[in-house]
Amino acid sequence: MARKRKGDPVHGWLAIDKPLGLGSTQVVSRVKRILNAAKVGHGGTLDPLASGVLPIALGEATKTVQYVMDGAKTYRFQVRWGEATASCDKEGEVTETSPNRPTEEAIHAAIPAFLGEIDQIPPAFSAIKIDGQRAYDLARAGEEVEIKPRRIAIHSLALLGRPDEDHADFEVHCGKGTYVRSLARDLALALGTVGHVSVLRRVACGPFTEQNAISLESLEDLSQVPAPWTFLLPIETALDDIPALALTESEARRLQSGNPVAVMHVVSRHPQAELAEGTLCRAMQAERLVALVRIESGEIRPVRVMNLTDE
Repeated sequence: MARKRKGDPVHGWLAIDKPLGLGSTQVVSRVKRILNAAKVGHGGTLDPLASGVLPIALGEATKTVQYVMDGAKTYRFQVRWGEATASCDKEGEVTETSPNRPTEEAIHAAIPAFLGEIDQIPPAFSAIKIDGQRAYDLARAGEEVEIKPRRIAIHSLALLGRPDEDHADFEVHCGKGTYVRSLARDLALALGTVGHVSVLRRVACGPFTEQNAISLESLEDLSQVPAPWTFLLPIETALDDIPALALTESEARRLQSGNPVAVMHVVSRHPQAELAEGTLCRAMQAERLVALVRIESGEIRPVRVMNLTDE
């Protein structure tokens, strides 16, 4: 007999404005306790030294986490010029110093080299696995960490201001796998100095932004009244970029049973849709997300079926 999951069946997304000092898993635990939710996960790790938007998946929304993880993100960050650290942030030991401070003109001139698809070497203090071990564990043990470059995408990078000679504020819109700490390190080197990230805040993660986020403290304060549910976003929020297909009730039942539906029966309701082979879609029945599906061999086949009945 299957063991009954503890907690309530809550389904949807929350955008939590994560405070400094808490790790992503700690935030997940807090949300789980506050809402008494049976199943909770997160869509994109934020280090304890970073604040900002942390998408939290509840219930069936956990089946869509990868689509948030793969999405674009926007960060605001501050670079401290003249000091390199082992972790590329202010927590690490200073490993090198430089008296050089870049001018505003030099910064603007250096930015274009970091736009588009570029190769980036992640920091030694990162969660990347090397021979089965986390890079940060090896680095903390004093071992030499060699990480291969990764191809990333920087969609935009802008200088926001210079509070003083030692600091500069930036905003970056980037793709999956980008390390802002590495970006700061490499930008400083390109400018003839060294540097590290002194402040880091994520202002958007896919469709989740500061505007639809709520702090843990506010969520805690509202937990005794129906108000927290006004911040609960639909599961399909994470699937904004994926085309939707409208299904009949009988088609929805077939998909939920794991059976395919013929494309020809659905395509007439979507004359403008480009349902090419391999296209990923979200199957909707009225306002309800039924499944994530893929077009294969003239059929709509379920990839991830949503079970949104109260358990």
